[in-house]
Amino acid sequence: MIDPIHPQAEKRLLRWFPPAAWLRDYRLEWLSGDVVAGITLAAYAIPVSLAYAGLAGLPPQVGIYGYLLGGLGYALLGSSRQLAVGPTSAISLMIAGTVGAMAAGDAARYAQIASLAALTVAVLCFLAWLLRLSALVKLISDSILVGFKAGAGLTIAMTQLPGLFGVPGGGHNFFDRAWLFAGQLDQSHLLVLTIGVLAIILIVVGERFAPGRPIALGVVALSILLADRLGLASLGVPTTGQIPPGLPSMNLPGLRIVDVEGIIPLAAGCLLLAYIEGVSAARTFAATHKYTLDPRQELLGIGGANLMAALGQGYPVAGGLSQSAVNDKAGARTPLALVFASATLALCLLFLTGFLDTLPKAVLAAVVLTAIYGLLDFPALMRMWRVSRLDFYAAAIALVGVLALGILNGILLAALGSVLLLLMRVSQPHIAFLGRIPGTNSYSDVTRHPENEPLDSAVAFRPESSVIYVNAEGVCQSVLERIRKSPAPVRLVVCDLSASPYLDLAGAKMLHELHDELSAHGIVLRIVGAHGSVRDLLRAEGLEEKVGGLRRTLTLEDVLATCAPGEK
Repeated sequence: MIDPIHPQAEKRLLRWFPPAAWLRDYRLEWLSGDVVAGITLAAYAIPVSLAYAGLAGLPPQVGIYGYLLGGLGYALLGSSRQLAVGPTSAISLMIAGTVGAMAAGDAARYAQIASLAALTVAVLCFLAWLLRLSALVKLISDSILVGFKAGAGLTIAMTQLPGLFGVPGGGHNFFDRAWLFAGQLDQSHLLVLTIGVLAIILIVVGERFAPGRPIALGVVALSILLADRLGLASLGVPTTGQIPPGLPSMNLPGLRIVDVEGIIPLAAGCLLLAYIEGVSAARTFAATHKYTLDPRQELLGIGGANLMAALGQGYPVAGGLSQSAVNDKAGARTPLALVFASATLALCLLFLTGFLDTLPKAVLAAVVLTAIYGLLDFPALMRMWRVSRLDFYAAAIALVGVLALGILNGILLAALGSVLLLLMRVSQPHIAFLGRIPGTNSYSDVTRHPENEPLDSAVAFRPESSVIYVNAEGVCQSVLERIRKSPAPVRLVVCDLSASPYLDLAGAKMLHELHDELSAHGIVLRIVGAHGSVRDLLRAEGLEEKVGGLRRTLTLEDVLATCAPGEK
């Protein structure tokens, strides 16, 4: 007789191996949806993966390997039931902009470094999971992410426009590429441009009137048919060329992490992009279908996807909103849809690669240009300009950083910008100086409510943020400046900490110094509204005796009545 699984062991199994949960609850009626979604996702993935592989500077079949193997790895370890994993435009461009210098013109080394990057992403994911670094998703603010995506979209578009116009292109960043492209416009190949523009029109119109259908695959199939019948390759139209049939061989990259300088920053940038985009998309579908997403488990899911991609000579992969939306709309109920998508792609690699030889590259450029449209959220930028200039400037820095420095340096600059933005906001908290609301015993900010009654011989202030090392001095200076500008002598200062959930040692030191400064001028300092943990810290730092007690029931009205009886 087999002993039942211990409840704790079962709980760990369900958490760390998500298929154990969704397979346990699987219903037969879900199977048809997962099958259809898998086939539909594979139809979507073929043209997109071919295009993104070209964008990354790798052979076209490598993009398909990413979808085939990355989806299997994520299905085993990811917690989302609709997220689809494969190459993305931003990561593809990051690979193209970084690996070239590492490979020094060696095509074989280029491919190995790209695979090593995927393996390194998997290693970093596992380390981040061990260290519980799932808060990584919060490293970049939504505002900066809007600017970063817009910069990535414009950069990607500029890499594809030369292919659309049939000119050589070139350049190292957006501005360099734009300058060279403008100088080559007189060399445009009219037939290539016509093919690309027609492909864009067909994709855009098709997706508008038949959303959720594999329109791009239909356009690709039509272009292959016409290219073969009309002999477009003989007319100077660049094509993908021969794609080797067969499944990828499974082995580790030929290089070690220590063999390639700069592989860690590249992998860290890819991980940051993959985790932020993947978790954001996964949360959307988890909320829609009412199940719980585990952000920490997503590190293992992304790591498993990248490990499988690396073993199959692929490059870093991630979950994306567009392919996941295709998967969801087609009826995916569980990650089994990714397994069916991988099986469909495997059949295509075995039997259908011969049809892709005459695919015009201009059509792949059209696929990329239509796929990145969602990255360019200019209305959001305009809304930031109207509502919050600080957020707009942060987004603009991320946008310009990506355009000028490239995707990898741009994402690192965006991460740094998010941290600096957070510090800037925390370092300049609003200090509310309080006055009595007429006819009541309540108090509020006199700046927002000038009708409030001023306090007699007293200043009451409320820092509207945690008081920590980056803002403690500023809080102190604001209070002292207010006292200096007071038209009447101040005999009492009350610090209301009700809006300060946290206070560190620097904050406590500031209150010590404020007390000593005020005491030297005969002014009393009192503290009200402190949270429990803040009271504990202030007592440990010896402030309770200085400020006349830290009772949790003490209110501003009590202090004013006791210390300033004239104020009523």
